[in-house]
Amino acid sequence: MTTFVDRVELHVAAGNGGHGCASVHREKFKPLGGPDGGNGGRGGDVILVVDQSVTTLLDYHHSPHRKATNGKPGEGGNRSGKDGTDLVLPVPDGTVVLDERGNVLADLIGQGTTYIAAQGGRGGLGNAALASARRKAPGFALLGEPGHSGDVVLELKTVADVALVGYPSAGKSSLISVLSAAKPKIADYPFTTLVPNLGVVTAGSTVYTIADVPGLIPGASQGKGLGLEFLRHVERCSVLVHVLDTAALESERDPLTDLDVIEAELAQYGGLDDRPRVVVLNKVDIPDGQDLADIIRPDLEARGYQVLEVSAVAHLGLKELSFALAKIVADAREAKPKEEATRIVIRPKAVDDAGFTVVAEEGFYRVLGEKPERWVRQTDFANDEAVGYLADRLARLGVEEELVKAGAHGGDEVVIGPEDDAVVFDWEPTIATGAEMLGRRGEDHRFDEPRPAAQRRRDRDAERDEAEQEFDAFKPF
Repeated sequence: MTTFVDRVELHVAAGNGGHGCASVHREKFKPLGGPDGGNGGRGGDVILVVDQSVTTLLDYHHSPHRKATNGKPGEGGNRSGKDGTDLVLPVPDGTVVLDERGNVLADLIGQGTTYIAAQGGRGGLGNAALASARRKAPGFALLGEPGHSGDVVLELKTVADVALVGYPSAGKSSLISVLSAAKPKIADYPFTTLVPNLGVVTAGSTVYTIADVPGLIPGASQGKGLGLEFLRHVERCSVLVHVLDTAALESERDPLTDLDVIEAELAQYGGLDDRPRVVVLNKVDIPDGQDLADIIRPDLEARGYQVLEVSAVAHLGLKELSFALAKIVADAREAKPKEEATRIVIRPKAVDDAGFTVVAEEGFYRVLGEKPERWVRQTDFANDEAVGYLADRLARLGVEEELVKAGAHGGDEVVIGPEDDAVVFDWEPTIATGAEMLGRRGEDHRFDEPRPAAQRRRDRDAERDEAEQEFDAFKPF
């Protein structure tokens, strides 16, 4: 059964906002006391939070679908709906959040670090909140917005100061078991370690974490063996430790070739060239192992490596190794720039930024923008008054003016929103005057149809003329 999972695809869905309520206050002798519909509640968010007690993504491997609760609808008597409950998902320290295309959305490092994976929809306003001097008793309310939903990929990158790399059965698990309190599975066959093991080492005043990365063999960076699955766990380390087996049972292998192979795989993976390297010659308690260590040590030092000889079984050279790694980690921590408080960056909106754009496409015009799209989602199109309210809002925002500038005319098809979630309607402009109503030079189609006031005057004049004619017909001679 799987006990360690470091990559999952999570399907998250935030809660929907509650609908606003359209209600009229009623009491004895006061049947129409004004609008009193409450607002809908906000939908719950899906939030990822770093929890140091969580070490694997196993729970999300078995249950990848997670949804927050919806907001409650508003009620009469100015009672607002209850907000949805946020869904908090604990993740291990070092979790990276990516979208479906592999773009990094967040890098969660440090206890309590949070990221909103899906934001809940806002609740709709009730008719009490929509009342104004012009609209004293709205007969409609706004709908709640649907919560955001989508897929995110969670990848765990172990947060360790030291990474032990090397061939299977080189002694990495044995080494981490004697340097720290970690108790990994140890056996004398390849691929004993199937998951990264993490331990804490104390050397003087320095405390650091050490991890062994299993399964590095030729072709690991291309997916062979287990290396590709766990190479990501070396990305955050301060120092790489090559554990070389000086008593390998396989005659066709030798420590120098093993080192070259592992370095080639790390180079193929990329991003690790700046990490200091230390070479540990393991199993020197065996006579053949010590002899081989004496032979290859000068060659390794000539390449610039710091070389240490140890035996995890006989506990030889462990103290020297522990303090040598502690010094490298301490130097790396000191060289690391100090974390500064997060600067609050204020980006004011441009003065001429309308918050939307009108794009002329083949056969129709598309309106894109946060406000118009949100207003459309909140409109109950079964209610004529709500549709009229939407038209007023769009006109005040300047959508009609931009449509006219883009060349739109009455009856043209207008689409609000992106392709997968759009509302299509035939545009009927509400602008009554202006240059956009003019036709060709010297013509004005406003005169093609009589204006209402002029028509009323003509009708009154016609009635008066008809009455005078009837009076003249019966006038005595």
